[in-house]
Amino acid sequence: MTDLYDAHRLSMVRLALLLVDDRASAEDVVQDAFVALYKRHGERLDDVDNALGYLRTSVVNTARSVLRRRKTAREYVPPHEADAPSAEDHALLGDEHRRVIVALHGLTSRQREVLVLRYWSDLSEAQIAETLGLSRGAVKSTASRALDALERVLRAEDR
Repeated sequence: MTDLYDAHRLSMVRLALLLVDDRASAEDVVQDAFVALYKRHGERLDDVDNALGYLRTSVVNTARSVLRRRKTAREYVPPHEADAPSAEDHALLGDEHRRVIVALHGLTSRQREVLVLRYWSDLSEAQIAETLGLSRGAVKSTASRALDALERVLRAEDR
């Protein structure tokens, strides 16, 4: 368990961050996923067929839950203005990267999940299909539509 945590915590936090768009929530999502894996299987993961796949699916599902809770909370509480990005955030992300991230959040949640898993987590279509519970065909078509939508948004910004 410790080796899995050391090797994959950072990539799981990046995955969660791209899905929930909040560092503290992303770290909570990953922590919850590791705790669930530990509670279910203990320190030794010998009986788990694909611990990384289990962990990745858990992160995606927990991120979905976070987003559902946020949506529910917004329905009852007036939305507040988000804090301005820090100077550190601007320094870390180049302008092009920021534009892609903003455009990414304009996609549907499924499109965003597929692109994040494909291009940021570098998963195959089969791994994405397994993680999200979709067919490989659905992953292909969703990725294609999402890339087309991103391209339209980014071209419109260039005009």
